[in-house]
Amino acid sequence: MSTNAETAFALYSAAVGQSEGAGEWFEVTQDQVNEFADVTSDHQFIHVDPEAAKATPFGGTIAHGFLTLSMLTHLQASIPQDPARFAGILMGVNYGFDKVRFVSPVRVGSRIRAHAELIDVQLKDPNNLQVTRRFTVEIEGGERPALVADWVTRLTFG
Repeated sequence: MSTNAETAFALYSAAVGQSEGAGEWFEVTQDQVNEFADVTSDHQFIHVDPEAAKATPFGGTIAHGFLTLSMLTHLQASIPQDPARFAGILMGVNYGFDKVRFVSPVRVGSRIRAHAELIDVQLKDPNNLQVTRRFTVEIEGGERPALVADWVTRLTFG
């Protein structure tokens, strides 16, 4: 009899290398950028001073790269997932990132969404999987993505 983790491992393994699709669009607002600046104490003018930022090559304020990265939690939630992969799951935790690249700035007022691709899964022991998904955050109307990140999570099954 296989464990929940082994069943999930088989399901994930069959999907490695496949796109998981795209999530919903999300608008990045000046209020969000300002709140992130307050929490991180990063008040560089390109993020929080719309008038001064107009004189930069960006033409206005931009989101912090780390704000865009932290939005992955929200952005990935609207990407469809096979519910069978989560049968018996107790928890999922962030394990880290193998690679993160901030490719293009996200201008305030832009809409972004994430695309996901499953790139690796490992059965760590009878109850735990390590899953790596590559996220590409697209800027609506943009030619290049805002960010590309390989996000590693650990899933614990009962």
